[in-house]
This record gives sequence, structure tokens and C-alpha cells, in this order.
Amino acid sequence: MRFCWNFLQIIFLFLHCFHFPARAIRSDIGLPERKICRNTVQGRYLLSDDNGHVCDALSVDQWSRCCPGSGEKYSCQGCNIVSQCCNTYEYCVSCCLNPARTQQELALQVKIAKPVSAGTYASVFDFCAGRCRHSSESVVHENAYVSDFHHCFSLRSNTSGTLDGHSEARLNGINVVIGRQGETCNSVCKSKGLSCVPSKLLVLNKCEIIQKYMSCKGSCLASMGSDQPAEVAEDAPRHLNPGTLSPVHNSSTLIVDVQEPLEKLEMPSN
Repeated sequence: MRFCWNFLQIIFLFLHCFHFPARAIRSDIGLPERKICRNTVQGRYLLSDDNGHVCDALSVDQWSRCCPGSGEKYSCQGCNIVSQCCNTYEYCVSCCLNPARTQQELALQVKIAKPVSAGTYASVFDFCAGRCRHSSESVVHENAYVSDFHHCFSLRSNTSGTLDGHSEARLNGINVVIGRQGETCNSVCKSKGLSCVPSKLLVLNKCEIIQKYMSCKGSCLASMGSDQPAEVAEDAPRHLNPGTLSPVHNSSTLIVDVQEPLEKLEMPSN
């Protein structure tokens, strides 16, 4: 009995000397949050996520829905950088997401649809995914694409869809006359008893202004030549994008006396 008592004392002393205090559960340690990506679902084979990566459907992470980060970010493969149009929807979205190409503050002002009651895009990804889809601006005659590059993300020069009041004021006292194919500014204005005002061509060099005076059925694409601003005639070959508008990309190249048979030109006269 004495032996048992001594044994219990030894165990008690052992536990007393090697007492392990209870440790509280720490709440300041957390697992790193794993980003859940948003991605496009339009294509059959490719996806573009909101990080700006493009991958095939088999490569996307099944949990995060993100593309592998090892590929090129903001890829513009198959895109025309000047017109900001691409031949593939997913690469259009990827290229559009580049902050150097799409300004967030402007993109979030763009309306999702034309009605006044329509809301605006909630994020740059929403803007890019929406703008790159086919729209009325991508087709001509309602049954044909303007070109193979029909996925476009360019911002309109006026995100509200209304004309710039300053530009309108600069056209006060100016008659805008539409010339026939092959005519020049001087000849058209002279036939109306007016004179050509070349300096006002700079004011006309905006999509909204051109659309006001021309009944175009296509989109507004960047100029590929020096004979603009103009509208490509509807009977022009398809590869020339019939029905589209073409403001001048570099305003210093504006000229007046042109003889381009496939375009109708705006002539400012007074």
C-alpha cells in the first residue's frame, strides 16, 4: 500500500514539473483565399478569364475556373490593334482587358444597350465580354458581317451616345453636303452655289458627326487611307466593309480633292 502511494506521488510530481498549459485557438491565422475567376462561356473550345488569360476548356481549373497563369496575359492574337477588332471572341476579351487599351472609368460609363433606361457595365470584364459579342455594329444589311474581324471592343468617342456640343457649335453656319461617288469637296460645294471649307473637315472627323449626316448601316472603323472621313458605299466589294464609316486615324492627313469611286464624302460648305 505504501508502494502504491509513493508511485502516485511520483506521477503527481512528474505532471507538476512538466505541466503543459492549454493553448488557445488562434483566430489570426487563416488559409489564403483562392480567387474564383469569371470567364466567358460563348466559345466551344476556348475560354477567357477575368485575369486576361485565354485557354482551352480542358485546361481551365475546375475549382477556380481560372486559366493557367503561365500563358500570355492580355493576348491580342488575331486582333487588328488599330480598329480594335478581332477574329476570335475570347482573344477580343483578353485584349480588351488590358488596362493600356481600355480605361476603366470610361468603360463603366458605357450603356449595355441603346435604350435610355439601359444600365451601364458593372466591371471592365462585363464591358469586354459584352462589347466583343456580335452586335448591330458588327453586321451590314442585317445578314453579313462587316469583316472577319467582327469582335470589337473599341470605346465610342462619346460614351453617352450623344453629340459633343462643342463640335456641334463649331459647325454653326456650315452646310454639310454629301457628295456622290467620285466627286470632290470643291465640285460638290460649287454645284450648290457654296464654297468648300477644308478646315471644318476636322470637326466632321468623328463617328457621331458622320452618323448624323449619313445613313450608314455598318459600324465605325478606323481609316486605312487618307481619303476620309467618309462612308464606304453599300455596293463596294465585301472586303472593303460596305456601309461602314471611316474617320481619319491621323487628322493631319485630311485632304479634300479625292477621286475615290467607292466612297461618299462629307463636304463642309458655306
